[in-house]
Amino acid sequence: MPWQTFFRSLCVLGAMLFFARPALAFEQITVFVSIPPQKYFVQAIGKDRVTITAVVSPAHSPADYEPSPAQMREMAKADIYFAAGVPFEITWLEKFAAVNPRMRLVKTDAGIEKKPVNRHDTAAGLSIHALPQNHHDVHHKTDMPDPHIWLSPQLVKIQANHIAAGLSAIDPENDDFYQKNYLDLLNRIDRLDQELKSLFTEKTAQKAFLVFHPSWGYFADAYGLTQVSIEVEGKAPKAREVKHLIDFARRRNIRLIFVQPQFSTKQAAIIAREIGGRLIPADPLAENWPENLRRVALSIKGAVE
Repeated sequence: MPWQTFFRSLCVLGAMLFFARPALAFEQITVFVSIPPQKYFVQAIGKDRVTITAVVSPAHSPADYEPSPAQMREMAKADIYFAAGVPFEITWLEKFAAVNPRMRLVKTDAGIEKKPVNRHDTAAGLSIHALPQNHHDVHHKTDMPDPHIWLSPQLVKIQANHIAAGLSAIDPENDDFYQKNYLDLLNRIDRLDQELKSLFTEKTAQKAFLVFHPSWGYFADAYGLTQVSIEVEGKAPKAREVKHLIDFARRRNIRLIFVQPQFSTKQAAIIAREIGGRLIPADPLAENWPENLRRVALSIKGAVE
């Protein structure tokens, strides 16, 4: 090889090395999770040792989501999957395992006792009899467990424990790293929990709030609130039930209705118009978990005072 050609090759190689992005000194763990809030928890514990993909985007519902062929192909490369206990997993977890038998599956809802969907909390000073009777009775006909456990800070601590254990299981050499980050996350969760509790310590006439889809039951339980859902067992309410809700909101002076982007807001908009209120977005699938809970809590506080 002529020396000119050799020198030019060295220059090209040097430029490539100079401008190339620095490679990580370790191979990242490829993580799949069911929903975006889990990305926050896994990132907090795994930090730069993990790369995370959420199967369900905030624009879709985890109740009936169907992963795309492209997602299934990517799933074949995953090291670990953290399940959240949402409905679509009933059908798809087995298929994920078939696509990637070596992938470790961790159920982060293990050990959490779930409560029925649409369960009304009467501990906040709002008696069962104060609720629209027909609306209340219809809601209690279902025993479907509420999957939205990530909206309760104390239940998130249980999920975080499963995440830390799962990462340590496939990367035992960095167990101390994951445990330290896990404890840091617990401290942040506790600080957020205390902050939110302080918002609702004052005695108010009532602490009921209206939502379209009953996603915020565990959140309501955590802070002595009462969630009243417009949706009835996954269906829009009948005319009589809408009237009951309007009367209820007027009596309680409720002017805000919380809605989420995965569901139609048509019925909620009708009720908001009748009570002279407005719709407030409250997305249970928002990835920025602490800011989302903080924003919803402030909105509810404003709605019930």
